[in-house]
Amino acid sequence: MHISRSFLGSSKVKAAGLLAAGALALTACGGGAPAPAASSSGSVSLINAGKLTVCSDIPYEPFEYQKDGKIVGFDIDIANELAKDLNAELNVVDSSFEAIETGTALTGCDVSISSISITDTRKNVMDFSDPYLNDDLTLVASDASGITNIDSAKGKKVGVQQATTGAAYAKDKGLDAQQFEDTGLLVQALKAGTIDAALGNQSVLGYAIKDDTKFKRVENYATGEKLGISIKKGNTAMAEKVNATLKRLTDDGTLKKLETTYFGEAAK
Repeated sequence: MHISRSFLGSSKVKAAGLLAAGALALTACGGGAPAPAASSSGSVSLINAGKLTVCSDIPYEPFEYQKDGKIVGFDIDIANELAKDLNAELNVVDSSFEAIETGTALTGCDVSISSISITDTRKNVMDFSDPYLNDDLTLVASDASGITNIDSAKGKKVGVQQATTGAAYAKDKGLDAQQFEDTGLLVQALKAGTIDAALGNQSVLGYAIKDDTKFKRVENYATGEKLGISIKKGNTAMAEKVNATLKRLTDDGTLKKLETTYFGEAAK
């Protein structure tokens, strides 16, 4: 489970009716309200003239967050590449994740890019691009712990976030894991040394340790969780454009470089 994005919903609640009332529009360069007129970019119709309007739930590091007055992150880098391929300016709308996961956000945005796990339930109300990130589980441990895989973690102090697939996986594998209310507390415990290892989604834990040489991802576990870009149901022209951009980023190695930048090196 991608923590707070798969079945737990948003990690924060934004004001109800945000989208209906007119969500705060932000561009990657900062500022700028969306234009009211629709336009076409090739065979793709855009809601706002000359702009690719993207709904995203901000902040959610490292996928989307503000830094030095700009919206940045893994998802935003992908959104910028899509806008470039459409010859359009990127316009990011800060929306609640509830609006994004129910498809409501797509009434005011061309696409939603916000660490959205692809599920059958969501497919009923929106279409998805090809997956752009496999958000599998990973086991993170310190070098001093002596943990090299899940078997060697038995008998050690392993932490998980409660009510996640990470917690369920640890239980299935016979780990008596300590449960934490959120990932922030889990990471704090790992870095403070009160637990020896943490088990959870690679996106969150990989980001948490990517610049800390004391920790490493010792083992990954394929759970089939994948992130995709959501598109208004039936908008095949946009889906084709989005998938073409994702294919380009995959083929030229850009997507892999972004993964390493934001989430660190994968377990070997």
